Amino acid sequence: MKKRTFALALVMILASAVFLGACGSSGNNKKDSNKNFTLAMVTDTSGVDDRSFNQSAWEGLEKFGKDNHLQKGTDGYNYLQSSSEADYKTNLNTAVRSNYNLILGIGYKIKEALTTIAKQQPDQQFAIVDEAIDGHKNVASIGFKDNDGSFLAGVVAALTTKTKKVGFVGGVKGAVIDRFEAGFTAGVKAANPDVKVEVQYANEFAKADKGQQIASAMYSGGVDVIFHAAGATGNGVFAEAKNLKKKDPSRDVWVIGVDRDQWDEGKVKANDGKEYNVTLASEVKRVDIAVEDLAKRTKAGNFPGGKKLEYGLDKDAVGLSPHQDNISKDVLTKVEEYKKKMISGEIKVPSKP
Repeated sequence: MKKRTFALALVMILASAVFLGACGSSGNNKKDSNKNFTLAMVTDTSGVDDRSFNQSAWEGLEKFGKDNHLQKGTDGYNYLQSSSEADYKTNLNTAVRSNYNLILGIGYKIKEALTTIAKQQPDQQFAIVDEAIDGHKNVASIGFKDNDGSFLAGVVAALTTKTKKVGFVGGVKGAVIDRFEAGFTAGVKAANPDVKVEVQYANEFAKADKGQQIASAMYSGGVDVIFHAAGATGNGVFAEAKNLKKKDPSRDVWVIGVDRDQWDEGKVKANDGKEYNVTLASEVKRVDIAVEDLAKRTKAGNFPGGKKLEYGLDKDAVGLSPHQDNISKDVLTKVEEYKKKMISGEIKVPSKP
């Protein structure tokens, strides 16, 4: 009898241990409904501090994280930086193993890698920014009407240039940068058909020195306004414009920034001891707004898998930055006129050069 009682007690103890162990295991699962909603982004090769596209995306994640009382790291919000394109799959797999609820791939160049990983991980929620992936219910796509914002940048350039020569510096040619080039050129020609647009590509998004070389040649050739859509390569455009302004403060030399407000990038102290700013305007693409919006939807259980979300002028997701000190009031009035016509559909901006 004693043996039977002891055996029964032992069985009950073991059952309790299994039950408690199961509870502990459940509590370690980040996808448990009682745990934090976690998310991470994988950058392209420009890096998280490119002062452009990736940085804007990270700012959106940071805002969402702070608003939801999350900490930076695997238990909250985080980023994985890609030094080369070979890092894309590695970083995406690392994010999957870290069990984030939502993983975002930043930039169109990550499309192939994300498509592959999304197919291998059908239960993981992914999103791609600035590209579309079709046929995958676990991938949401975020796109922007870059051509509309770039059209307004073209209007500003055409109505500001004194030499009637403006430039466009692209990173790597493709469908996304095509929209920037097409919109900018269309805006220039709409505002002043006599203005010439010089177009050059660096074939790089993370080479400031190449951006500076191209800008140097353009400015030397008479261009006085350059619009760049080149990620960190565009930092070289700013560097060259500031060098020229520092040497000759009376010279009109301008840069139109991209993706986020790049006003601070244009600040320079010239040889006359005065402070100047070579940023004429910035064509902003509010990646931060789009990323934060998607995070909110997903956290609320409304992940738009298999769909493409497009952000444009109507949502203030593209357009010109608030820093407009170097733009005349007459030009800004014209910009507003064109903007209204675009929203109403009277003007349709091309997406290809």
